[in-house]
Order: sequence, then C-alpha cells, then structure tokens
Amino acid sequence: MTSSSPRPRTVRTIPVEQARRIALAAQGFGRPRPASPGTRALGRVVDQLQVVQIDSVNVLTRAQYLPFFSRLGPYDTALLDRMRDGRGPRSRGGRSLVEYWAHEASLIPPSTWPYLGFRMLQARSGDGDLSLRQAHPGLPEAVVEVVRGHGPLTAREVEAHLPHGAGKGREHWGWNWSAVKRCLEHLFRAGQLTSAGRSSQFERRYAVPDQVLPPEVLARAPGSPEAPERLESVTHLLRLAVRAHGIGTQRDLADYFRVRGPVVDQALERLVSSGEVEPVSVPGWRRTAYLDPAARRPRAVPGSALLSPFDSLVWQRDRVEDLWGFRYRIEIYVPAPLREHGYYVLPFLHDERLVGRVDLKADRAAGVLRVQSLHWEVGADVTRAGPALVAELEAMAGWLGLGRVDLPAP
Repeated sequence: MTSSSPRPRTVRTIPVEQARRIALAAQGFGRPRPASPGTRALGRVVDQLQVVQIDSVNVLTRAQYLPFFSRLGPYDTALLDRMRDGRGPRSRGGRSLVEYWAHEASLIPPSTWPYLGFRMLQARSGDGDLSLRQAHPGLPEAVVEVVRGHGPLTAREVEAHLPHGAGKGREHWGWNWSAVKRCLEHLFRAGQLTSAGRSSQFERRYAVPDQVLPPEVLARAPGSPEAPERLESVTHLLRLAVRAHGIGTQRDLADYFRVRGPVVDQALERLVSSGEVEPVSVPGWRRTAYLDPAARRPRAVPGSALLSPFDSLVWQRDRVEDLWGFRYRIEIYVPAPLREHGYYVLPFLHDERLVGRVDLKADRAAGVLRVQSLHWEVGADVTRAGPALVAELEAMAGWLGLGRVDLPAP
C-alpha cells in the first residue's frame, strides 16, 4: 500500500461586496426596524453583538445607548438600563447584562462573564494587586466587607462607610477617596466585585458577585472547580466574535474581546477543526479571513444608520478600511486645531456603504441637535443619501428629546 498526503483544503473566495453584507447582517443591520422596540428587540441586538462598549462621553448621549438606536430606531433607554440593573438593588432577577472589561468597559450577557475569568486571575496575581495591598494594607478586605454588608454602593458611598472617614482632608489617614476608588476598580477587574448597574450620575454601583450573578454563572467563577480554563475561554470568546462579525481576519476576531498571544492561534485552530469557522479568501485583504458558516448572506442590506464612534461595527479600524475603504479615527483626544472631521463624529451608513461623517452635539439647553460639521465621502450619492441622513437626524433628535436639528449652511 502507498500512503498519500491529505489533500489541501480548498479555500473559497468571498467577494468583498458579499463580505460587507455578511458583516452588516451579523451586526444586526438590514432588517426592518420595529415600530415600538421593546426588551425582546433589545435582547436580539445583545445576542448579535455580544459586547456593547460603555463610554462616559455625553456630548450626544452615552455610548451604550447608540448601537441600539442605530439598529432599532427610537426606543426607551430605560429598558436597556433595566436589563443592566435588574429588578432591584439586591436582586439577581431580571438582569440580562453585566459590566466587565471585555473589549473596553462593556456590557455583556452574564453567561460570558466566567469566560473572562482568566483576565480576572491576571489582575489578582499582577503587580497592581501587590502594590495596592502594600500601599493600603487592609483596604481591599475592608472595601469588600462594606460592599457585602451594604451594597450595591458607589465609590463615594463605600468611602462613607469606611471607619477612617476617608476623604475628609486628613491625608495621614491614607484611605482617601482616590485610594478607595482605585481599590474598587482593581477588585472589579479581579472579579471579586462586580457591577449592579449605574447611578443617575453614571457612577458604577459595586456589588459582590453573589448579589448580582445567577448561581449557574457563579458556579463557573474564576477559582471554582468548574471555571473554564484559558484555552476553553478564548475559544468561546472567538466563537462569539466570529458570530458577531460574520466574517473577519484573526486580528478582527481577537480584537473583539481583546485577546492576545499564541492561545488565539490554538483557539482558532480548534474552531476550524470543529467546522465552526471556515478559512476563506477575500480579494484585497492581506490576511486570511474566517467565515461563520451559519452567517446570513443577504443579497442586499438596505437602510441607513448613524454609528456611534464606539459601535462594534467600526471598532477595528483596519477592518473598516478592508470592507469600505473608509479611514476612520476617533478624534476626541486630538487637539481641536488638528481635528480633520470633528469631536464626536458618527459615520453614516447608507445602503451598505459608509458615505459620510457627522459631528453631532446634543444642545440640551437649547433643545437642538447640532450638526457641527458634515463631510461626505468621495463618490457618495448625496441626492439619495442626503434625505436619508436628514431623516435619521430628525429621528435621533426626537429620541433624545430635542425639538429640532440644526444643520450647517450648505
């Protein structure tokens, strides 16, 4: 008998136009918007995105609200708050979102929390933990005790419960507000505390995990016998990422949950071997692409949407250039004279294309949605896209409780 080498896998080619449609459909675009989006519609968006980034910038509205508006149109943001905050301050019931550092600070389904346990263990064993305990002996234990006994609490509420009266201007007490806040954030990263939502001032309300997370999630918490190990975790996170992308390179998929290192290669090999991911080629892409075999492949993705600068569709800047030839950078931290397009710039999606950039500000005192600047892409069909943009702006203004849209002079 003679042996022969296995035949090399035939790699399919996916045209970039189809890759674009697959990516948009996976991210929840192209479906008719519901007339009155409720919790079920919001839940479908969560199922598609898996991660919704949080950001404190409020020049328009908080970043976590915008991806749902982009996909559903006007909705009641209190519904999203309830999905995050649950039915009551000490109730685990009804909470379908929890905060953790997933991409950046993010909202994720509670079921994903254990798969980020390797990140929590890194925080517990890192230099930050040691330096915190050396600089403030006893503070982490005191903070956890206060939160367990009185939580959920904001950082200032935790500080008020501490016996040293921290933050009253007595530096030699040591446990000042900034130390308490740093401690809370470290314990949050380490998974020893979690979030029970936010206050009306957008302050995180800290809680011990068993005040927030359901038993089946706590059973897989880091350090428990059932906790997923690192490779299993990264494999699952990449599984979620490829479902949310539809198609993407290894760089795109790894960036979704910010996973790094050789474990990414191992996890991706697992998904390819199991048939959950298919390597494909996309003309013009310098890297191998990976396709979700179950991804929708629509013939067209009609519709319009204003995209948050923190929308998961535009997180990975190289991916945005691969799919649309659209070079996008957030300029919030760029000095004003050096900005090219503006401070809080939303890409405008119209019928599968990113056709413009709109710098928006909610002037709440005047009741006006101000278009600070508008830049159309070269080749954009402004006769069709222009009215669609105005309609989106008017819908957004109404959703934000603003009476009118102030457009720049032509």
